[in-house]
Amino acid sequence: MKSNTDKSKPRKSTLLLWTVFIALVLLILTNCLIVPACQNYYVTHFKFKIYGGMNSELKDSELFEDMKSGKSFCFLGDSITAGNQNNGVPWYQPLKQYIKGEITYLSRGGYMVQNLINRADDIPTSDIYLVAIGINDVLIPTAKYASPSAVEYINRLDELAKILKKASPSAKIYFIAPWSFFDQEEHLVIRGEQFRASLIDWCDKTEYICINPHPIISSIVNESNKEDFLIDKVHPNSSVGVGLYSYAVLKADHDRKPSSQQ
Repeated sequence: MKSNTDKSKPRKSTLLLWTVFIALVLLILTNCLIVPACQNYYVTHFKFKIYGGMNSELKDSELFEDMKSGKSFCFLGDSITAGNQNNGVPWYQPLKQYIKGEITYLSRGGYMVQNLINRADDIPTSDIYLVAIGINDVLIPTAKYASPSAVEYINRLDELAKILKKASPSAKIYFIAPWSFFDQEEHLVIRGEQFRASLIDWCDKTEYICINPHPIISSIVNESNKEDFLIDKVHPNSSVGVGLYSYAVLKADHDRKPSSQQ
């Protein structure tokens, strides 16, 4: 005859299995529903401010004029545009309240120029494209899709620009120079400067507009505690970091021509 102890073993095993099953279901629900819902609420309800506040100088820029024109905007980029590392908050979140037209985007963590080229068919039509791509090309030169040199970086951007023009022939295209990064090896710092300089030179010879926020971002961050603005060596935090990046883009656009020409 089996003892009561023997009979209880299957019951305990069943209970354990049900406990594990329920825990897994809760984990899946948390990751797939609860966390995204909380992130979405945070992004849509928290008021993200531009560093120092919007002022007349920032409004005195071509980009701001486009933002308030009612034209549609499409943001293309990598994790900083996607907001992968900071609860889904893209660098341009503080600017959205000033954009009167429709906003679309195509961005993903780790993206390089070639990734956007490969997704040509997925790029939305738009009146204005704001392309912030290149930091991963700079920092991960051995990656499969990385641009091996500044020359190839520009060649790929030229190909991307033609894709954008094919999607929206009358579109205006802004290119943001590769974002700032900190505490990296010297050869990567030099590589970043080469990529930015090549982009500025290329845009000067074409119809495209280059905005280089790097000097402003690096100056402010280096004069402060990096932790105030950054999650790591690359990504802005959602509290004030994205506000700084938005500020730097508008300020750099204001500064790219002498004030007498604006």
